[in-house]
Amino acid sequence: MHIGIDSFASAMYSSNELNSEQAMEQLLDRIVAADEAGLDVFGIGEHHKKDFLDSVPAVILAAAAARTKRIRLMSAVTILSTADPVRVFQQFATLDIISKGRAEIIAGRGSATDAFPLFGFRLNDYDALFKEKLKLLLQIRDEEFVTWSGKFRPELKNQPVYPRPLQEKLPVCLGAGGTPESFARAGMLGLPLMVAIIGGDTERFRPLVDLYRKSGEVAGFTPDQLKVGLHSPGYVAETDQQAIADYYPGYVEAWTKIGMERGWPPVTKAQFDAGIADKGALVVGGPDRVAEKLHRHSEALGGVDLFSFQMDIAGLTHEQLTKAIEVIGSKLIPLMK
Repeated sequence: MHIGIDSFASAMYSSNELNSEQAMEQLLDRIVAADEAGLDVFGIGEHHKKDFLDSVPAVILAAAAARTKRIRLMSAVTILSTADPVRVFQQFATLDIISKGRAEIIAGRGSATDAFPLFGFRLNDYDALFKEKLKLLLQIRDEEFVTWSGKFRPELKNQPVYPRPLQEKLPVCLGAGGTPESFARAGMLGLPLMVAIIGGDTERFRPLVDLYRKSGEVAGFTPDQLKVGLHSPGYVAETDQQAIADYYPGYVEAWTKIGMERGWPPVTKAQFDAGIADKGALVVGGPDRVAEKLHRHSEALGGVDLFSFQMDIAGLTHEQLTKAIEVIGSKLIPLMK
């Protein structure tokens, strides 16, 4: 199992408010630390709201590419429904060149809806937008000269799209939350799947992952082409007790705030305890506990190829996050291997 980190470029440190310059500098330092610690991937999300600096993830990843050597750099996710697939491809092809072949796109519809009114799209077209734009993005990836027509973008007539990436085929993965259509779509297209599980028991997603694999099999893809990644909130410290003490206060604060925006009730201690229990989605603890939990999650989902921690919206400081990266590299990854 490969191990990585996803960040939303958040400056929401509960006890240490930062300005944008400081928060971005610290984020880039953490990506360098992850590269040096031996983590496999670092992902940057996409949001269009106050307290998040990731509205253009490819720019952050390009800055990180210039300072790193081996870690793969990916979006987590690119909100393709409100973007121009031509520009998305160009951005990540450029990133691929800068990084010497380390770029990846995780394309998704987005769980937040801020980008739709910002870029002039209708929420009623939520799925149609994504379906059409994903098809165009994959065509651009596979063909240098593109002829295409659709509902939401001007047509292309034998139009070349440059630059081309360093990798022969720029990796495109499909991000999914909980809708069966997304899992089936990824399987039918033979795309790697990144599942975002932020609450409840991880094993409840097994039927959806099975649907992905079955859809891929019916479409003629082999099991080694149908890779599954898992993204969940989590944090690793030297001990279980330290991890919980560090993580709990900021987690409750941040997710209660998010809940107020989305109509969820405040987070309770009982919910947190259920989340960090053996089957819960929160991956919080010392290296041994986290390694055991990741193995259980992989078994529950029929195999996981990549696990990516979301750590930076739980009120943790730069020092705590950097230490977590060090522990993941020096203790968790050897245990997983």
